[in-house]
Amino acid sequence: MVQTSILALLGGLLLLASCVSDGGSAAPSPAVARDEHSRSRPEEARSRHLELDLRVDFAARRIEGTARHRIVRRDATAPGDLVLDVKDLEVRAVRAGRGEAARAASWTLEPGDPRLGDGLRIPLEAGEDTVEVDYATTDGGTGLQWLEPAQTAGGTRPFLFSQSQAIHARTWIPCQDSPGVRITYDAVVTVPADLTAVMSAGSGGAPEAVAGGARRFRFAMPQAIPSYLIALAVGQLEFRAMSDRTGVWAEPSVVERAAWEFADTESMVRTAEGLYGPYRWGRYDILVLPPSFPFGGMENPRLTFVTPTVLAGDRSLVALIAHELAHSWSGNLVTNATHRDFWLNEGFTVYFEHRIMEAVYGRERFEMECMLGIRDLEEEMAEMEPRDQVLHVDLAGRDPDEGFTGVPYDKGAGLLRRLEQVFGRERFDAFLRAYFDRFSFTSITTATFRDYLERELLAADPERAAEVDLDLWIEGPGLPPDFPRVVSDAFERIDRSVADWRAGRIELAAFGRERWTTQEWLHFIGRLDPVADRGRLPELERTFALTASGNNEILCAWLELAVRADYGPADARLAGFLKEQGRRKFLTPLYRALLERPGGRERAAAIYREARPRYHAIARDSIDALLDWRG
Repeated sequence: MVQTSILALLGGLLLLASCVSDGGSAAPSPAVARDEHSRSRPEEARSRHLELDLRVDFAARRIEGTARHRIVRRDATAPGDLVLDVKDLEVRAVRAGRGEAARAASWTLEPGDPRLGDGLRIPLEAGEDTVEVDYATTDGGTGLQWLEPAQTAGGTRPFLFSQSQAIHARTWIPCQDSPGVRITYDAVVTVPADLTAVMSAGSGGAPEAVAGGARRFRFAMPQAIPSYLIALAVGQLEFRAMSDRTGVWAEPSVVERAAWEFADTESMVRTAEGLYGPYRWGRYDILVLPPSFPFGGMENPRLTFVTPTVLAGDRSLVALIAHELAHSWSGNLVTNATHRDFWLNEGFTVYFEHRIMEAVYGRERFEMECMLGIRDLEEEMAEMEPRDQVLHVDLAGRDPDEGFTGVPYDKGAGLLRRLEQVFGRERFDAFLRAYFDRFSFTSITTATFRDYLERELLAADPERAAEVDLDLWIEGPGLPPDFPRVVSDAFERIDRSVADWRAGRIELAAFGRERWTTQEWLHFIGRLDPVADRGRLPELERTFALTASGNNEILCAWLELAVRADYGPADARLAGFLKEQGRRKFLTPLYRALLERPGGRERAAAIYREARPRYHAIARDSIDALLDWRG
């Protein structure tokens, strides 16, 4: 009895320690705010370690296996419940016990809603600290995409990849699917013998052959991460090392090109370490996915997932790698505790990304990329409701994917640039480095960050602190009057050339396009007016052959301009582009531009009907809503 009580006390203390948002401060540490996007109740019983045993069945398009949770409870001396998030999962059996001993356990599925899924409630007896769930995924799950061979670069083998952010992990793993719950994990993954499995974890050695023409891969993630950072991919993959701790995974026909494109990764890692402290995840590898991946990148620890659309052949789009690398500190190391605090991940990361790019590629590159981000933010905010222009956005009753706008990214980065302006770069860098050390491997709220900022930076210099209105920045809509602007000499040169060209003072062929970076091309295209410059598009095409561009960023910008200007010669390339790739950043503006043109809805629907089966569920949800799709 005494031993049980001590264990219960230790368990409760561990649970409380894992729940705090301000670990280690002198002041009492408040519990993390309740995550309204999770049905789990981690304040009562919390998963601390996950063991996965998964079998990947491409024929059935299903993962089957077992998830074993090692848990800590507030009061282990009494009966209680563990609640896991599940959505579109087939729960087959549940066991509970102490350590390795397990008994068949009862369970109930508490119905949720279409956004959140259900709560899997498992009654526990006194002292029990382990729960095992046998389960299988279903066709309704949004966290996995199964690709036919024809949808891959090689065209001969199928492919599978996961995308767990924001709340999609619960569609392929029964878990406490909240960024405020951090776990370590191990995994055993069995796949067809001619395919390779990779995960956001360290490798457990060479794969072993098993019966049935399969191979078994082992993985371990010793650092605690939120569930949205658990990632899996299976396909015909090869690896190329770029340094002792960085490398690229990709399909055989892509891997050499990717290794060349991302050759500066090690330099980026060293630069990031020089800014804000050591890289704490061991390896930093990159996986290039097939074109249907809905995002530019996903910062899964140890294995960033990226879209092939950044393989421009000139390293001009590697800011995406800098961004995902920066997440190794802001997002993975220090994580938003709820989805309302998402800006703590992305705003910090964009700021950090810009610092990396400035250090590696120079001030001019930073200025151009920062200006493009601000321009896109202002255009997006012009169409937003005021409630969505707030950093600390209220997502009550909404899917957290709705928070994926430019606001947490570029407005959030603007706040950090403003603090740098006011307090000086050296002083602000010291603050950020201490911040990452202080909250490493924890999940925090906006309130926790504000308390720390006040205590460690603002209170020491009240005169400077008065120059930044945090309430206006964090809780107010729009951009504050002191939003820091950036000026690019390169863009000003382009503006002058465009003005001279429109006035007939220079020919289009006189532009210095052979030296332009992607960022300069994007600025140039962005300065063109679809109405006033409509008649000039044929000349642009003859001179620059933009419709045939192999740079996806430039091509998307040109195609959007062409749609808005009713430039028919680009129509075929537009349809092909929308069917070839599934990156939401490109899909949304192009379909939206179509909707704004006469007859555009019919054109959009015709393209989408054919392209939709190739898109990831996350992209489909966005375009379904945009087109009011009824199939």
